[in-house]
Amino acid sequence: MSVRPWRDIVRRKSRQIMVGRVPVGGDAPITVQTMTNTPTEDAKATIDQIRRCEEVGADIIRVSCPTEEATRAFRLITRAARVPIVADIHFHYRRALEAADAGAACLRINPGNIGSMERVKEVVRAAKANGCAIRIGVNAGSLEKHLLEKYGEPCPEALVESALEHAKLLEDCDFHEFKISVKASDVFLAVAAYNELAARTDYPLHLGITEAGGLIGGTVKSSIGLGMLLWAGIGDTIRVSLSAEPEEEVKVGFHILKALGIRARGVKIVSCPSCARQGFDVIRTVETLEARLAHITTPLSLSVLGCVVNGPGEARETDIGLTGGGNGRHMVYLSGVTDHHVTDERIIDHIVELVEKKAAEIEAANAAALRAAE
Repeated sequence: MSVRPWRDIVRRKSRQIMVGRVPVGGDAPITVQTMTNTPTEDAKATIDQIRRCEEVGADIIRVSCPTEEATRAFRLITRAARVPIVADIHFHYRRALEAADAGAACLRINPGNIGSMERVKEVVRAAKANGCAIRIGVNAGSLEKHLLEKYGEPCPEALVESALEHAKLLEDCDFHEFKISVKASDVFLAVAAYNELAARTDYPLHLGITEAGGLIGGTVKSSIGLGMLLWAGIGDTIRVSLSAEPEEEVKVGFHILKALGIRARGVKIVSCPSCARQGFDVIRTVETLEARLAHITTPLSLSVLGCVVNGPGEARETDIGLTGGGNGRHMVYLSGVTDHHVTDERIIDHIVELVEKKAAEIEAANAAALRAAE
C-alpha cells in the first residue's frame, strides 16, 4: 500500500496513568468511556446497564456517587464490573473517600468545589491509599466565580486557567496520577481550550463535548469536535455525551475512532446512500447487516454498494464486498477480487456467513502469531 502522509496522525506525547488495569496516555490505545444514568443506589439496574456497555466495548465506565447510599451500592457495582469504574464526585468530599474505599479506579472531581485544601488533601490521601487515579473535570457551565469575573464569560483561557489551578492543587499534594478535561457544549470553545491545554501540560487528556444533545445532533457535534482534536493528535480517552442510552455513546465513540483509523473494533461498513440504479434495497440491507453483525468484535471491512458505478472500486479496498448487479444477481468480492454471485434472497445470510468466517480466520491467525511470538 502506498504511503499516505495526509492520513498520518502524530499523537501528542503525554505521560501515562493507570485507571484500574487500563492505561491512559502515553502510547496506550485511546480508550472509550461512558457514564451510567440509572440511580446508583439501585445496584442491580446499574450493573445491568454496565454489562450492556461492556458488551459493546466500553473500556471505562463512570458512575455518579451523590449520596452515602450510592457509595454503599458502589462497592457492589465495582465488584461486579469487568472494566474500571470511575466515581463521579461533586461537592461532597466524603463521597470521594467512600468511593475510593469501595473500589473506584478513578475519582472524577473538581478540586475547586471539594472545599478547603485540607479536604483536597484527604481525597488525595484516599486516592493514594487505594491506588485511584483522579480526573480533574473542568466544565464551561460551572467555572469558578473568580474566573468568570476575570474573563467575563466562559472562554478557552478561563477553562485552561481553571484546569491548571486544579492541577497545581494535586501537584502540591505530590499527586500526579491524574488526567484533565476542559469540556464545553460549544464545539469551538472546547476545541480551543483543549488545544491550549495540550500545549501547556503533558498530563493525559479526557476529551468530550459536554451536553452535546440527542443521538443524531450530539453525534454530529461530538464527531466534529473530537475529530478535530484527535486528528491533531490530542486526546487519550474520550466520552461522547449524548441524551441517549450509554451504550449508544460507546458505539459512537468507537465509530469516531474507526473513521480516523485510530482504533478498530468490529465490522467497518462502507455503504452508499442508494439511488435509482441500486440492484437491491441498500438501506434495509445495511440496517439488517449492522444488527446481525453487531456481535463481531474482530476488525474487518465490508462494502455494500447498490450498483457498479463505485461498487467494484470500493470492493477492492475491503475484506468483503457486495455490489448490486442485474436480474437479482449481485457480485461478491473477497479480498478485493470478484469471487462469485449471490441472489436477492440469499444476500443477508450469505454476507453474514462470509463475515463470520473471515473474522474466525483473522482470530485464528492472530492466535497463531501470538503463540509463535511466545
